Amino acid sequence: MKKFVIPALGEFDENCGLKDIKKCSDGIFAEGVNGVKAVYATGDNKVEFICFENSTICYVLSAIGYPAYYPLKKNVLQKPVKAVLMDLDGTSVKSEEFWIWIIQKTIASLTDNPSFSFEEADLAHVSGHSVSEHLQYCINKYCPDKKLEDAREWYFKHTHYEMNEIMEGRGKEGAFTPSAGLKEFLLKLKEHNIKIGLVTSGLYEKAWPEILSAFQTLNMGDPKDFYDASISAGFPLRKGCVGTLGELSPKPHPWLYAETCAVGLNIPESESCHVVGIEDSGAGVCSIKLAGYPTIGFAGGNIESSGTKALCDFYADTFEQIWEYIK
Repeated sequence: MKKFVIPALGEFDENCGLKDIKKCSDGIFAEGVNGVKAVYATGDNKVEFICFENSTICYVLSAIGYPAYYPLKKNVLQKPVKAVLMDLDGTSVKSEEFWIWIIQKTIASLTDNPSFSFEEADLAHVSGHSVSEHLQYCINKYCPDKKLEDAREWYFKHTHYEMNEIMEGRGKEGAFTPSAGLKEFLLKLKEHNIKIGLVTSGLYEKAWPEILSAFQTLNMGDPKDFYDASISAGFPLRKGCVGTLGELSPKPHPWLYAETCAVGLNIPESESCHVVGIEDSGAGVCSIKLAGYPTIGFAGGNIESSGTKALCDFYADTFEQIWEYIK
């Protein structure tokens, strides 16, 4: 089987999920030109790796016109582990069913049919993609005379209402289910004086009710008191509001993880080998890796389908396995 090397990452085989693309998508770098040995991409084409003799730079693509290059740093986990950085959606909390329910409510309102519900065949099309893609699928199938902008208006109306209800303690029961073993894992980290950072690309108004609901379910008190640092994509930038930076710098860019650790937890870059990040998504795996931290993949998300499993230093199905790896 053919093998190849990405400096700072390691050796891989042709079935690892990464693709040999020969040339960077912006055309700046190409194999065999100006010292470039090879160019690879993740399976979902979100991140590209430009390989030189002894170094690699990564190109993070952007759907809205602001890509960026980052140096790839080699980092091997060293114990003792001083901090664990954890993703929210899919890693700490299971929330997919809630967001499918919100889309269902949206179509019910859009079609003025309170009894509307999805068929089993719809489920693959109303999760895992963008909100607009989900809604457009529903429009095409159930109400082709309706407009996407009207569907989006209903979607955000239901989202804002339901999130407020959760914050007030009246929301949908079980909307955000803590991942199995989350409480035990977090308490073990606390017991061993390992700092914990919560990292999400979600906007505050969407993300904070999720972790608050999970902590209420687990009877763990206020998440703000428990986590040593937390960061989200902040608040949306829209007319009449002062937003915070988040739309152009989320995962797979490194900034959310880097800021949580370096600023929130006060752990300098020189100690990054004593920090691990846990993610269930391909974008999150790339974000941790580009921030310079050893990376743990968590099963259940899109790591394998995105072709990023090869970037994980360790891959686990449970928090128990992760604890055994880092203790």
